Amino acid sequence: MKKYENTGSKDTRSGFGAGMTELGQKNENVVALCADLIGSLKFDDFKKNHPERFFQIGIAEANMIGIAAGLTIGGKIPFTGTFANFSTGRVYDQIRQSVAYSDKNVKICASHAGLTLGEDGATHQILEDIGLMKMLPGMTVINTCDYNQTKAATIALADHHGPAYLRFGRPVVPNFTPVDEPFVIGKAILLNEGTDVTIVATGHLVWEALIAAEALEAKGISAEVINIHTIKPLDEEAILKSVAKTRCIVTAEEHNYLGGLGESVSGVLALNNPTPQEFVAVQDSFGESGTPEQLMNKYKLNNQAIVEAVERVIKRK
Repeated sequence: MKKYENTGSKDTRSGFGAGMTELGQKNENVVALCADLIGSLKFDDFKKNHPERFFQIGIAEANMIGIAAGLTIGGKIPFTGTFANFSTGRVYDQIRQSVAYSDKNVKICASHAGLTLGEDGATHQILEDIGLMKMLPGMTVINTCDYNQTKAATIALADHHGPAYLRFGRPVVPNFTPVDEPFVIGKAILLNEGTDVTIVATGHLVWEALIAAEALEAKGISAEVINIHTIKPLDEEAILKSVAKTRCIVTAEEHNYLGGLGESVSGVLALNNPTPQEFVAVQDSFGESGTPEQLMNKYKLNNQAIVEAVERVIKRK
């Protein structure tokens, strides 16, 4: 098994901030818009170094999306930033009409996604955002797993033309992907080769999938682990190649199982190679207040839940 080591836990939102800092230096067309959350989105360096390209919109997210769409007409590449709940659900109409329908080159960047927002509670813990965004025609949807990958994805989006949604989070999580690993939109990353089961994971669940694979190895189960950082366009080739070998699959995500990665994967399998599948995801419910660790355990979004899902799906081969 290929080993990935935690080189120092960091929050993924800081990876976004580092990516914006680099983009500010190398691409004069990149502009940033924020809805009164500069510190939370780690926009501080960008604002300090490029005040003429930073726009504080205030608590007016719908206006932020409209302004961002307008800036693209002049050739700018706007990156908007606020919490995931406010980046999607609150402004869905503006995104649909002004960005997606109009095919505007806006990068919608969302922090504090999922249950790991923690103590702020259910009203802020959006678990539907991936589904909302992937349904929009032409929208690229990315959900990164650690600091390094978030930084790389942020930089890559500046060169990608078209509307995009980038999802990341607040908590400190293991930073394990190589610092120089290329980020290719729509291309999954094979982390561990296996023969008995395929585990495809996204976001914070990628590290949990790697831990689960080690536990499964100790039980004599060979798990293939794939990092799906791009939900749309989905790397169908990587998924189908893996399940042709393993003949069963587990999907893992910090999102409602309705509308998320697992649902996208099941659609691919249904059309190409019907395969037993288990979902590690929130089971059609809202979250609640608690620490990230407490919530991930209660809602069964951890390595143990992945191990149990693997054991169930293997019996269904």
